[in-house]
Amino acid sequence: MTFLARHRIVLPVVSLAVLLAATFYMQPRAMSYFGLNLLFNLAVPIALATIAQMMIIMVNDIDLSLGAFVSLTACVTATFLQDAPLIGALIMLSLILSYAALGALIHAFDLPAIVVTLGMSFVWGGLALFILPSPGGSSPEWLRALMTVKPPFAPMAVVAAIIIALVTHLLIMRSGIGTVLRGVGGNARSVGRAGWSLIRLKALAYGLAGLFGVLAGMTLVGLTTAADANIAMRYTLLSIAGVILGGGEFIGGKVSPTGAVIGALTLTLAASFLSFMRLSSDWQIGAQGAILILVLTARLIFRQGGRT
Repeated sequence: MTFLARHRIVLPVVSLAVLLAATFYMQPRAMSYFGLNLLFNLAVPIALATIAQMMIIMVNDIDLSLGAFVSLTACVTATFLQDAPLIGALIMLSLILSYAALGALIHAFDLPAIVVTLGMSFVWGGLALFILPSPGGSSPEWLRALMTVKPPFAPMAVVAAIIIALVTHLLIMRSGIGTVLRGVGGNARSVGRAGWSLIRLKALAYGLAGLFGVLAGMTLVGLTTAADANIAMRYTLLSIAGVILGGGEFIGGKVSPTGAVIGALTLTLAASFLSFMRLSSDWQIGAQGAILILVLTARLIFRQGGRT
């Protein structure tokens, strides 16, 4: 196998570096603390949502409700967490537990996750509209202060992305439970024969996804200072793209937490890069998709080259 075929993290890093270099070439003033802060301003909630999706993909499922779920948590953050912190915290905890229960339900009845989560997207979306029928609310002061901290050497978004990558790498790639969770995606029967409860492991994976989804919604409100029921609907596709762009695969428990964060950063940077090109917003989504296809094609070429 080639070096790139063995180390799936290399291609996402190269993709981010090339896109960053192109952005600096087009807009040299972006090569500064303030410029980087603008480029990656919304990277943190996207990175957290991507990690949430990665937890689901890791066990061979896919979540089509993540964007609606993040929107719901954003609405809770901008209303209950601001006006009644204790009630808001209890709602967030119940949402995480609901996600864990959803994972257990899917496994217990052998339901197709893609269908169940699609249905849940309407549930989350309806709850979000009930809580916040029109855009509004406000971010808790402590959350706003946290998201606008200015570390000495790099913008908050970059520092937070590094922390997210490090924590999730240790949790999924270095810990014993992380190995077992990846084993569920790789060979669930073997994990079950080893004495592990598959229903509990699925519930844990979904619960972790719910946790990171809640954090994504909270950080999004910390940056935008308000919310609405559709604020994060595009996160569903962005999170899937971020996981795959970062070296993950839909089957086999093959994921890369660090790669997923880099994939999220790349997608965030791609939006800024296309803005610098003065590309119409109507074309930007298609252009982002084209960038993703190019990177995935390159990964496929390197993988096939490694097998020859």
